[in-house]
Formats: sequence, structure tokens, C-alpha cells
Amino acid sequence: MTDTALVVGGTRFIGRHAVEDLLDHGYEVAIFNRGNHENPFADDERVTRVEGDRTDDTDLKTAKLSVEPDVVIDCVAYYPADVEAAVEIFSDVDAYVYISSGAAYGREEIPKREGETPLCECTPDQAADDSDETYGPRKAEGDRIVFEAATEGVNAMSVRPCIVYGPHDYTERLDYWINRVEEYDRLVVPGDGTNLWHRAYVGDVASALRIVAERGTPGEAYNVGDRRLATLEETVDLIAEAAEESVDVVHAGERELAAAGLASEEFVLYRDYPHVMDTNELADLGWESTPLDEAMAATVDEHRKSDRDGAEWDPGRDAEESVLEILDTL
Repeated sequence: MTDTALVVGGTRFIGRHAVEDLLDHGYEVAIFNRGNHENPFADDERVTRVEGDRTDDTDLKTAKLSVEPDVVIDCVAYYPADVEAAVEIFSDVDAYVYISSGAAYGREEIPKREGETPLCECTPDQAADDSDETYGPRKAEGDRIVFEAATEGVNAMSVRPCIVYGPHDYTERLDYWINRVEEYDRLVVPGDGTNLWHRAYVGDVASALRIVAERGTPGEAYNVGDRRLATLEETVDLIAEAAEESVDVVHAGERELAAAGLASEEFVLYRDYPHVMDTNELADLGWESTPLDEAMAATVDEHRKSDRDGAEWDPGRDAEESVLEILDTL
């Protein structure tokens, strides 16, 4: 008998890849969303769509009754209240998998480990807030709700991705660096290039969601990220190799950046303190990560077919040119 999966979300980025992975592994798939974004599965007879608002409990219950899912992948639970409703409505499914985040961790340590590294606290005000500053606390509170539900017999689990990249990434964070590599021979990388911010290829996140649903332990969280980490400079090199471009990476310290009115933090994917997550618990379930060169090749290929350029993350090419001029005189 074929299992049925309900993907809450399912059309934009992680959810889109989760649907494709589930289809590739023989699931019948339904997606549940408001229809605010283009549905890439509109012409795919294998995918059923149920329209509704996930913040409306009646809509969510209707989706459950309509689909009768064995597995639920929750891509758009951004508030603790969303998770509270979901673990109650889907309390009898074989697996409910909540997408949390590496931002849920509340202490800087290397690496961050499930069950060891403390999670962020979350106040009632933070739980209802929609700012970037409360994203981690909200995700952490969602984790705690999942853990509590598991103690009451709900087969609920959590997957914590770090920064996710890959085809159809609407955040355009990596698109900025791909665009830079394709447009310029020289580009500025802040610091000495060894900045380390753990990332996860979206196809690997999708497979992690399915594998946790199939083999995970209720009440557990599973980190997901590339098994081999790449520094920011190595990431640029991977992009250049995939794009068949030659690029000269120029390191710039805070003094040179400040002279041009810039700071390291203005460069997307730069993080002063390393963010590294242990992925051994997920690997123990049989999950594997895609080699970085393959992941980047697929990412660059789709980027070229899109109209994304990461412009919203651009610190300003004129300012970068000023940094390059300063460094050339040293």
C-alpha cells in the first residue's frame, strides 16, 4: 500500500524539493497552501492540492480529512501556535515532521548538538512577533511543543536545517555570490576568507525530512547540513568551478572595508563566529549529503535559468571597487 504525504506549503523552496523527493520515493503527495505563489505541480497529476490557510484550524482539519495523510511535512510553521495546532490535528498520523532551524540554538558553541546545546528561550511576546530577531526563539518553542507532544504519544519530530541553498532559493543569498562570480573578475571577501557558516543543500534537506519521517524517533530533533563544510572563500571557488569562471578573491579587513563605508556583516553569508552543527544523528538514520561540487553545479545551473541576482544583498559595487583600490595601494 502506498503511503500518502501531506506537505504544508510545498510550492516555493524546501517544500517544493520535499514534494519532488517524496514523489521519487513512491509517495502519493498532496500540498496544502493558500495559493499565493505559483504552483510548480499544477500540471502534475501525481500531486493533489488542497487550498487553505494553515493558521485556520478548520482549514487544516479539512485538509487532514480530505487527504488522510500517513506523513505530514510542515514547511510553514513559523509560530509556536502553528505547531500547537498541528500536533493536535495530526496527532494520529504515522509521522509529523516540523521544520525548525539551526537558529533555534541559544548558545554559540562548535558544533551545536541536538539535546546538548541549549535552545533559545521564547517569551509570549516573542512567540507572536514576526521579526527576524525572534525567528530563532519561535522555532525553538516549536521544537519544545514537538517534544512535549511526543511524550503524549504523537509521532512528532523536528528537523533543524542551517542556511539552506540550492535551486529555486527565493532568499537569493547565494545568488548574490553567483552573480558576483559571473559578473566580475575580482571580488571582495571580508576577513581572511575562512568565515564558516554551515549550509545545507536543499535536496539534502528534502531527503532528511522524508528519512526522519520514515526512521526518526518521536520527540527527537535532527540537524541537517552539508557533511563537508566550505568556508566563504571555498564557496566562491566552488561557484567559479561550477560556472567555469575565473575569479580573483581579494580579502579585506575591517579597516579597509570601513574606509569605503562598508562592514563585514554587510556581505551576505558572512558570520563572525563559526556556525557549525553536528549532523551525525541524521547520518545514523542512513541519510547522506550531496557532494559539494554536485550541489553547486545544480545550484548554478538553475540560477542561470532564473531572474534572480541577489541584488537586495548587494553592499554596493562602487564601494567594493573603492576597497579594491585601497588594497591595491597597500
